[in-house]
Amino acid sequence: MNTVTTLPVTAGRPGRRRMLAVLAATAATLVVWAVAVPVAGVDLVARTGGTDQPVTPVVVGVATLLAGLAGWALLALLERFTVRARAVWLGVAVVVLLVSLLGPLGGGVGTAATVTLVAMHLVAAAVLVPLLPRTAGR
Repeated sequence: MNTVTTLPVTAGRPGRRRMLAVLAATAATLVVWAVAVPVAGVDLVARTGGTDQPVTPVVVGVATLLAGLAGWALLALLERFTVRARAVWLGVAVVVLLVSLLGPLGGGVGTAATVTLVAMHLVAAAVLVPLLPRTAGR
């Protein structure tokens, strides 16, 4: 008697799982934006290049998407060229997170904007760091 085991759609496809992780991080940062800006009334503005720029949902979504795709690309390269890809990637991810926090800490216009921007960075990392390195069956 043969037994057929069904796996989730993403189980055998790390690429699909990783894309879902990137999309989940993007959605999570957009939720932070939605709670902070329209609901809590935060004036989300960042100072870049000497000018104040509003942080729109498009900016949040594109920035998170690009960061997630860059993390995925780095992980894929490391997996091709080193046996310690996950450990190296985790170290790089932590350093990138810490450096990325300099942006909102130095560029957030006002306390509420700074806290919101930091929260977005932390939320994106909280989704991407544990989920991107996962592969099928883990």
